[in-house]
Amino acid sequence: SGSPWGRRSVAPWSPLKAMSPPTHLRRADGGKTPALSSDATLSAQPADFSKVGGVVRELDKAKYVGLLRRLIAQSKYLQNNPRLGILPEEKRAARIVMEELAPYSKEQGGPLIIEELEYSKGRSNLKVVYPGTSEKTLAFVGSHFDVVPADPSTWDHDPFELTEEGGKLYGRGTTDCLGHVALLTRFLSELGRTRPKLKRTVVVCFIAGEEGDDSGLGVDEVVRCGKLEEVKNGPVYWVDSADSQPCCGTSGMLSWSLKCSGRLFHSGFPNKGINSIELAMEACNYIQQRFYEDFPPMAQEEAYQFATGSHMKPTQIECAKGSLNQICPETTVSGDVRLSPFYEVDDVKASLERYVKELNDNDLEMLPTKGKWSKFVLEKGVMTQPGELRRGHVELKWQGDIDSFKLYAGIAVSLESEGHKALVQSFREVNGDVKPFSVNGSLPLVKMMQKQGFDIQLCGFGLMSVYHGVNEYCTIQDMRKAYEVLLRIVCLLEASSG
Repeated sequence: SGSPWGRRSVAPWSPLKAMSPPTHLRRADGGKTPALSSDATLSAQPADFSKVGGVVRELDKAKYVGLLRRLIAQSKYLQNNPRLGILPEEKRAARIVMEELAPYSKEQGGPLIIEELEYSKGRSNLKVVYPGTSEKTLAFVGSHFDVVPADPSTWDHDPFELTEEGGKLYGRGTTDCLGHVALLTRFLSELGRTRPKLKRTVVVCFIAGEEGDDSGLGVDEVVRCGKLEEVKNGPVYWVDSADSQPCCGTSGMLSWSLKCSGRLFHSGFPNKGINSIELAMEACNYIQQRFYEDFPPMAQEEAYQFATGSHMKPTQIECAKGSLNQICPETTVSGDVRLSPFYEVDDVKASLERYVKELNDNDLEMLPTKGKWSKFVLEKGVMTQPGELRRGHVELKWQGDIDSFKLYAGIAVSLESEGHKALVQSFREVNGDVKPFSVNGSLPLVKMMQKQGFDIQLCGFGLMSVYHGVNEYCTIQDMRKAYEVLLRIVCLLEASSG
């Protein structure tokens, strides 16, 4: 049978009789339901390497490892967690990349246009352009200089020193994301060295402040200042996912807390207290049921192969400290919403705020209670002291602002894009098969850029199993394949440029 909280409930006590009617929520999709396919193809012919002239087809292991070693040696100073007071100096990594590319820079007679973009002291972004002959572009964005903190005492290897062992490269940032920084830097070095005549301009933008929810200094500021406007003329590959497959979708995230206030009283008299723990349980149930009715699963989520649709759940709970024979007066439940890219962040925020308002205004008396004596609204005969609540209260607090939530909004990439088709075909040609996927985790900034007209596609070549983890590593074999994927993308898009 259905939940007693469902809108179709006929239970006489159902609070949903007092609820406002369902809202007409804005979906981010007009109803068409494309589906992920491993058969997506840009060209009937495989990638033609003559399109990139003398660029070597294989990643130079010695040069790649040497460069990555220099980057990992700086990772101690690239750690980013503002909540812990840890701020990175991305300029250290940017300087290494600039030194690597300097022989091919315009200043030294080469083709590469290198521009350091520093919007906060020491927090460098780096834009590198290899000019083509047409207005069409191909961009690689999102590989970031900062890393999450690492505790050396929990690692088998020094996280701030590159260790090579059995084809694995250990160190903080190898998978997320200095391994990608080194990969793209070697790719740019080869373009600069061989100078192939390309129709498309290739743009790479390494970014600051990805791991710390920083705003106003990373790619958001780069975009705001118009420094990437030209890359709207072609696909933009966000190189910061994992597992060497095309990532086609992510979920958004909103963090919340519910502070439930009641009345402290002796536990022998539950009729004279308001149990904030029980209120928190029922308030969460009320809000979750309404959430799932307003944000149900959508066909697009299945088409994009998301493991789940949108969901809201508590993940932590804390209560006011007191004796076991006291009814707890205050309980806070915290959790998150993981939001499908086919719903809008503004809608879920407004909906949860409305649920809580209607609960406090009208529906508190209708919440189910435990047994005969528990109450969320005291009866008239119960005496209270000044300042004590006679009626329970629920307060919703967001753990972040709307701009932060929009920063992490989920994305569904365009499956009709030439960039998507080139990406899938390139992986298939390199690996023999391909498995596009979507993930319920979150990436910052990508939806913001998509809404501003960028054809965002997602890929990455590290390992999801060690993302942000102890003993993080990437493999030489994965990065060799990654380099070939990049080359094939360029070749396929060059052939499609006419």
